[in-house]
Amino acid sequence: MSRFYEMSVTIGEYNPEKEGIIQNAAQEQWPFNEDWQEGHNPDIGEPSTFNYGQGNLCGGESEEEFKDRLAKAIWKANKGFCKVSVRATYSPMEDLPFEEYDVDEEDYERLTGKKA
Repeated sequence: MSRFYEMSVTIGEYNPEKEGIIQNAAQEQWPFNEDWQEGHNPDIGEPSTFNYGQGNLCGGESEEEFKDRLAKAIWKANKGFCKVSVRATYSPMEDLPFEEYDVDEEDYERLTGKKA
């Protein structure tokens, strides 16, 4: 079963000489956009780069497993630790989750104080 997601990644405090290698490594793990954005994110440090893309998690892979796989690929490309922040947004294309509520005569009396 595959699940449709939008994933974003922010990478900070990496070796600037490895930036292209890091970005390529991330794109091998997920279909991120071609254009990476440079950022100034005080929470993740400098230098920092950001990207996002949509795709499917397959084979039962969880969001946490994806985050771990992506971080390991980025750290390998960086040849050491750097900060990695991943945001996973689950976006089912069909059958969006919803709640349905029926309001009946009892609710009318409870909410208005009047008989239906």
